[in-house]
Amino acid sequence: MMGVSRREAMTTLAATALAAGSSTHAATDRPTTARAKGPRFRVRTLTAGVRLASATDLAPVEAALTFLKTARQRVIDAGYEVQTIRVAMNPLLLDAAPRARTAALPQLIAIDRLVAEAGAVASIGPVLARGTPDGELAAWGSELIRSTRSISFSVAVATPDGGVSAPAARAAAEIIASLSRALPGGVGNFRFAAAANIPAGTPFFPVAWHDGEATLAVGLETPNVVHDAFSGTRDPGEARERLRASLDEALAPVEKLAQSLARDGKRKYLGIDSSPAPGADSSIAGAIEALTGVPFGSPATLQACATITEAIKSLHVQTCGYSGLMLPILEDPVLAARASEGRIRVSELLLFSSVCGTGLDVVPLAGDASTDSLSRLIGDVATLAHRLRKPLSARLFPVPGSAVGETATFNDPLLFACKTLPLD
Repeated sequence: MMGVSRREAMTTLAATALAAGSSTHAATDRPTTARAKGPRFRVRTLTAGVRLASATDLAPVEAALTFLKTARQRVIDAGYEVQTIRVAMNPLLLDAAPRARTAALPQLIAIDRLVAEAGAVASIGPVLARGTPDGELAAWGSELIRSTRSISFSVAVATPDGGVSAPAARAAAEIIASLSRALPGGVGNFRFAAAANIPAGTPFFPVAWHDGEATLAVGLETPNVVHDAFSGTRDPGEARERLRASLDEALAPVEKLAQSLARDGKRKYLGIDSSPAPGADSSIAGAIEALTGVPFGSPATLQACATITEAIKSLHVQTCGYSGLMLPILEDPVLAARASEGRIRVSELLLFSSVCGTGLDVVPLAGDASTDSLSRLIGDVATLAHRLRKPLSARLFPVPGSAVGETATFNDPLLFACKTLPLD
């Protein structure tokens, strides 16, 4: 799909599936004709890392898009669905002064236009880490989101060498509050996250960023593989070994193909982010329930999360990025349902993050969530990432006009209705 963003492309495909008669919680976000015969998973992203000399340096982006178009077709020809292609850039505006950020905005809009026309999305990486936060950053972030279709960005609230940054956590909270008002329904926060210990080369957005030579990284959507491996057993040890074997078998040919693509494109191959990113018809919560036999959030959920993490951390393929369990509440129909049933609270999500690998992802919150409460929550995520020496992020969704416990709905078939969660 040319000329559309990732979310627009996915929405169009989901709407087509819905029109064909799928129910809300069974809708697919892409054509289903290949699912019966093809692999039980999708390629969520082919992410090319590029280094720009400045925001006006479009040549590396153009080269990456040319590479990605060819790579996408080769992966499709090999029998896989490719959901998105993405470009991750070096953080040109990291700790930049307000004047520099303002001057770069027209250049970022030009990059966005180029990327969107190619049917891709882009990330400019963190805009703040160790610098001094300023009062203009949140407003600038909202203007960036309003002015572009495809660009994501982040704030680094913890780094391996610098530890936790309370000022950065506060700045991230201010951006989240501002972005909740930037676009209808608060969806501007889909393209921003507070990033803790996120390494360069992570293929998943919005925290992706690049460093060094041109690269290729791959992200997958594999919850159906997890579900199949867990079906018929209640033993965590057996489930772990079955999942490891299933993923090794499924991912080996993907790795071989990706290595060939990187070699032909003169790019460094970084690996596969083995995180089982969920989708509308591939629920990670449903896979976990296949193992535990109880609703997600019940006792045994933490153990199941750890079982998945242990399996995906021990694969034979080269891995990169999070390579941990993802629990995006609004993007997983079972997670959204369990949260609405009161089975999942923010405190439980933090607990699960201690044994998985993403953090708090698309978590619906009341529209009046204060900057102070958001900052404290982000600080908890940053502290957990720092103490456990792992990558985590916080992508929070304050929903304008919604109170705690009210059902938030979105004009988007890929974001599921869910009650907003309390922060206490």
